[in-house]
Amino acid sequence: MATCSWPIGPDQTLTFTIYDHDATKWKTVGGLYIFARVAGDRWDPLYVGKTENFRTRIPSHERWDEARRLGATQVHALVVPLEVHRARLEAALIGLLKPPMNEQPK
Repeated sequence: MATCSWPIGPDQTLTFTIYDHDATKWKTVGGLYIFARVAGDRWDPLYVGKTENFRTRIPSHERWDEARRLGATQVHALVVPLEVHRARLEAALIGLLKPPMNEQPK
């Protein structure tokens, strides 16, 4: 399986597995996900989220159609069992990556 490393700090990265949104049989586990598009020779994150259950969250995600319109082709996913870790890591990823779909209106 293909993977992608995303930064969470100056010398820290998390390695996500890359999946097809529609073709994946999602597991009943919690974790982090990134809707991403290819930008030249790199990945461009559009949306970062966390979930308690990939199986129920990803297939019917309310932001996937929007992400797809922006060019998203894949979901990068990482199992993170504990909510306290998911929340901290999600905040770090959003802060560093600044995905456009996570920006709050000002």
